[in-house]
Amino acid sequence: MRAVLVEKFGGPEDLTIGDAPAPELTRGAVRVAVKAAALNFADTLLIAGKYQVRPEPPFSPGLELAGEVVEVADDVTGIAAGTRVMAVVDYGAFAEEAVIPAGDVYPIPDMMDFETAAAFPVAYGTSHVALTERTKLEPGETLLVHGAAGGVGLTAVEIGHVLGAQVIATASSADKLAVAREYGADHLIDYSHEDVIARVKEITGGRGADVHYDPVGGDAFKASLRTVPWGGRILVIGFAGGDVPQIPANILLVKNVAAIGFYWGSYREHAPEIVRQSFAELLGWYAAGKLKPRISHTFPLDEAAAALKTMLARKSSGKIVLDLT
Repeated sequence: MRAVLVEKFGGPEDLTIGDAPAPELTRGAVRVAVKAAALNFADTLLIAGKYQVRPEPPFSPGLELAGEVVEVADDVTGIAAGTRVMAVVDYGAFAEEAVIPAGDVYPIPDMMDFETAAAFPVAYGTSHVALTERTKLEPGETLLVHGAAGGVGLTAVEIGHVLGAQVIATASSADKLAVAREYGADHLIDYSHEDVIARVKEITGGRGADVHYDPVGGDAFKASLRTVPWGGRILVIGFAGGDVPQIPANILLVKNVAAIGFYWGSYREHAPEIVRQSFAELLGWYAAGKLKPRISHTFPLDEAAAALKTMLARKSSGKIVLDLT
């Protein structure tokens, strides 16, 4: 099968495209013919050997995919060959076939195409569980989303809007903020030339935002510490800005603030029922027209390196997808 291969840890330019042996079907698993796979910032860490999961080369990167089930292990029930699915994997999505535990495979609605399905699970799953399970975001609360036009940030804006929050979006350009507004942001902050701290205080009448969603780190996190109110919550989603912040515990103490670490991938192991319930609600919202997954770029499998460079250059809004059809 054709696959993107990490033969040595490095950057996108070190990836190769080649033939790899098809994975062996194992107990409790299904084989999926991959039609599309989506990129995540975590892929850049995975290929560099800096991610929580660190497979030994050679391997194929990619954390989420969509396709058709073509083979089912004898001990698997409830899913059959021919089922259209999306799936989450530890790695290996950037290949023509993947063998996946049945519990990580989710049938998709008839109206959902494979590219949309590939772009759905990680970004929407992350934001939905983070906002509904970890912070218990309530209607009428204020949600501040950093990196609001990125892969996970845009889904946080959209889900926050569906949940009835007032959403403040920060991004680096007017074009990206226009996308955030389209997806439900009530207030926009262009951090390339606006003072985030001053603008958040202005928007909230000096109080600050109840919940802060931060996939960026660095200066974005520092701004959140300055604008989170008494009893507020800061979600640590990731560090796309490259700077892992050090949290002054005295601020958490004095303001009764919760800084909440959130790694959605670990829920697949520790609380799979929450993931399944989350996807049931999310796919219901999608079928009802409440969610509009955004794919800004599509690349063929052979151009995976260019796709990753596009993501790293922050030239995308929403998701980037590899087309394997």
